[in-house]
Amino acid sequence: MKKVLVLCTGNSCRSQIAHGYLELFSAGKAKIYSAGIETHGVNPRAIRVMAEDGVDISAHTSNHVDEYRDINFDYVITVCDNANEACPYFAGNVQRFHHNFPDPAKATGTDSEIMQQFEMVRDMIKAYTRDFADKYLGS
Repeated sequence: MKKVLVLCTGNSCRSQIAHGYLELFSAGKAKIYSAGIETHGVNPRAIRVMAEDGVDISAHTSNHVDEYRDINFDYVITVCDNANEACPYFAGNVQRFHHNFPDPAKATGTDSEIMQQFEMVRDMIKAYTRDFADKYLGS
């Protein structure tokens, strides 16, 4: 079974969303992990925006990348430039991928305007993770 780590700065929004979709799209054919260079807790708006699309990430936790040092990942996906630059070395035959998604946690405005930003980023991540799962996880 393939092992995938999604890495972001705080493991609160983008990596959590990608984690949820990769679990969905891999249909049990891969073990998905997510972590941050820091831990900021799972953003309640990320949970909400995923629930709107039928994906429950409410039980996810915000984890530090060091917690997964002993796992031999097949793929590491960084979803922000900061995580890409700070990504630690992983031993083994790891393929790294990078896509910088906007940080919805930095959105400002009314709740509705902020949620629109979360929806936009969610949809971008959904398309990316569906494509990734199709190409690399045999789904």
